This record gives sequence, structure tokens and C-alpha cells, in this order.
Amino acid sequence: MQTLETESCYRALSARDRRFDGLFFVGVSTTGIYCRPVCSARTPRQERCAFYRTAAEAERAGFRACLLCRPELAPGSAPVDSVPRLVAAAVSRIEGGFLNESSIEELAAELGVTDRHLRRAMETELGVSPVELAQSRRLALAKQLLQDTALPLAEIAFASGFQSVRRFNALFQSRFGRAPSSLRRESDEAEASRSLVLRLDYRPPLHWEQLLTFLRGRAIPGVEYVGDSEYRRTVRLGDTRGWLTVRHDGKRPALLAEVSLSLAGVLMPVAARLRTLFDLDAQPTVIAECLGRDPLLARQVQRHPGLRVLGSFDPFEMTVRAILGQQVSVRAATTLSGRLVARFSEPLDTPHAETSRLFPSPETLAALTEDDVATLGLPGARARSLLAVARAVTEGSVRLDRHVDVDATMAALEALPGIGPWTAHYVAMRALRWPDAFPASDLGIRKALGGLSAKETAERAEAWRPWRAYAAVHLWTSLSEGAGG
Repeated sequence: MQTLETESCYRALSARDRRFDGLFFVGVSTTGIYCRPVCSARTPRQERCAFYRTAAEAERAGFRACLLCRPELAPGSAPVDSVPRLVAAAVSRIEGGFLNESSIEELAAELGVTDRHLRRAMETELGVSPVELAQSRRLALAKQLLQDTALPLAEIAFASGFQSVRRFNALFQSRFGRAPSSLRRESDEAEASRSLVLRLDYRPPLHWEQLLTFLRGRAIPGVEYVGDSEYRRTVRLGDTRGWLTVRHDGKRPALLAEVSLSLAGVLMPVAARLRTLFDLDAQPTVIAECLGRDPLLARQVQRHPGLRVLGSFDPFEMTVRAILGQQVSVRAATTLSGRLVARFSEPLDTPHAETSRLFPSPETLAALTEDDVATLGLPGARARSLLAVARAVTEGSVRLDRHVDVDATMAALEALPGIGPWTAHYVAMRALRWPDAFPASDLGIRKALGGLSAKETAERAEAWRPWRAYAAVHLWTSLSEGAGG
């Protein structure tokens, strides 16, 4: 288990240093409340402070969440190998809502261990059980919805993953010492609305315009749209369909996601996917410190200190987009993805004309023939690659989930026809969220390095571990904002 050094934590708390937001929480013995290290309340004396790695751990110790700094909005922790991969995978699934409808036994089976082993691993590494972590995340989402939306209390209970309103009320009362309704502002009214808004905090800096520039050139027509200051897309999660729009919050380091009410029942996975897409749990100062030591990257790091590695909202969708982008320009790949959506997707009624289609599911594409796919204008070899990936995902031989065994997944991808190291690393970078992925054969990266060979590029990148994916994005950006990939 990682331990927290009290003196260091207190210095960060006293400075309200945003670099540590979400990396620890402080419980104050005199108030019984726990806060983020950036809380604007008066700093308590050190002897009154107890430091915890997670909100769930602070709640287990009997502290209630602060209503001022709102710990439920803190960015997550994403250091490489800070906890064993098993625990990281379990946390990722729990934060995505897995235990809202499934059991701990099912979660353990999916991770290939016994439920007893999973409980012991999480207790050892995080100081809380899987159930306690799930309850903490449900309550955090419920608290956010209570304070930021006008949804009825019953809808908030179910949207947060609770199976009954009674259980929601009882757990909320026990954790916060008050009824859920007490957090409602007097002006809140359950007005008819087509959407609700989620706030997604991050550790600054974040280069929002660069993220939009990258997405704008790669947006899948009909599914995604990037305006001057916002990102829109359609959403399919299981049997649930909807849409969302993401904008930057001009008042604080956060993104604001407007989400259709049809997605109210899947808000936990929606929020988790958005955090992954925009890399909101990154620690930019840690990454910049590593990459900034290299004279080649130092200037880029200084120019773009908030640069992130964009992930994906839908890993399968991103993987198909990567295959369509093999050996063609970004614009040509976007054209091909638009044709695929136009021919094989379902329509969706949304208030935005630009986003009115759902990306085809793996099952839909797996059922096509090579001739079907070739009508898009794809060479036969690439059509076979696309079908092979769709069928492998449908059958379960390839899993495109965060925190899977990255090496095994890349090997499984490379075993499919037409999938080489470049595609496998690009998928690892964006779909699997592996910060050390690095497509060394990429022509843009090699050009940015002065024309090195793929082997020489890989050797040059060793100094950038474990943040080689971020180095790749800096190199692409150095060519011309967003080129490459």
C-alpha cells in the first residue's frame, strides 16, 4: 500500500497546490469533514489533519464530504503503475458503474481472480473494499446531481446506480448527516429539460483548443462534430442511446458536459468515458518534468504545457477509425468513416443536425461481408482487417478495455490480418489509454526527429518512458498543430 507523507501533504494543502488535487484528501478532526487539497476554507492546523488517498477511505474513517470544495468533483489519479494492474482494472470498472448491475463475484470473474483475492487486493492497496468504493462513487455522483441539476430525487437515486430510493436515502443520511433534499437550492425546480450538465474537473493546465483541433480533423461525420468551442457526439451504451455536448468552463479548471436525459441511467460510464476521452486525470506537471529534460522536447513542452493524449469515448469506434486511417491522409480516413456510418449505422433523433447517427456496433460490422465493406472504397486487405477486428471483439478474443493486459491485447491485434505495430500502438495509446505506447514507425514522428529510422526512433524514445505517448503527441504537434496519427 502506498503511504502518504504527512509533511508533504500539509505543505500542498497550505499552498492549495492544484497539482495535488485528487491525489489525496484531508480529513479535519474538529469538523468531521474531508476536503480536497485546493479547498478555499481556512487551512486547519496540522495536528487536526489526517490524509487519505481516496475519498472512499476518508468516508470509511467517518468523515463527511465538504460542501464547499466538493470532493466528488476532484480529478482522478492516473500515475503509471501506482497500484497493481488488477486493482487499477477493478477501480476503472467500478468507477464506470460495473457494480451497479453486477456482483463482486462477477467483477472478480471478469478479472480472472476470486472475489476473496479481489477484496484483499483492494483493501491492501486502497484501504477500502470494492463495495465501499462503489458506494462512494454512487454518492459522489448523486451529490453532484443534487447540487447541479433539477432532476427529481428518485431519478437521481437510480441515475447514481442505486437500486432503491430507500437505500439511497439511508446511505446518504449516514454518510453526510443530512437528507438528500437538504442540498437542493431553494431556486431549484424540476423544470422540463432535454438535458443535464455534468462538471468534470481536471488538473491545469489543459490545452483545450489543441484538443478540439485534433478532434476536428478526425470527427466521424454523423457521429461527432467539433464547433469553435465545443465537442458533440451521439452515444450508445448497451440499449441506451443519447447525445452529449462538451464545453470548457470559463470559471474554473473543468469541462461541462451537457448530456441528454435519455442517458440519465448511465451517467457513471458516460462521465468515466469523457474523462478518458479528454485525458482529464493526467498529471501534466509530472509529465512535463520528465519530457522537459530532453532538449528536443523542452521547447514544445513549454509552448504546450497542457497538452494531453486524447483517448476515446468508444474504444471499438476509435480502433475502426485507426484501421480506416492506415496509409491514407487524415482527411481521407474521415471521408471513409463518414461513408461507413452513412451505410451501416442507425439514425438517432437529436437536437443537432450534425450528429444524428450512431456508430455501427461490433456485431453489425462483424455480420458484413468483405464485398459490403469494399463498397466504401477500401482495398480488400483493409476490408479484411476491419472485419477481423469486429469479429474478434464480438467473439471476445480481443478486448478493447482500459487496464486490460496491454501487451497481450497488442499481440492479439497484431495476430489479425493487416494489423501491424503502428496500429497496435495507436490503439494502445488512445483506446487502451496506455501512456507509454509509442508508434515508432510513424512517418510524422520520424520526420519530427530528423528522418530517423523506426529502430532509431524507438531507441531515441527510451528516455521518454513512461510517457512516450505524450512525447508522440508533442512531436506530431511540432510538425503542424495536430498532424500525424
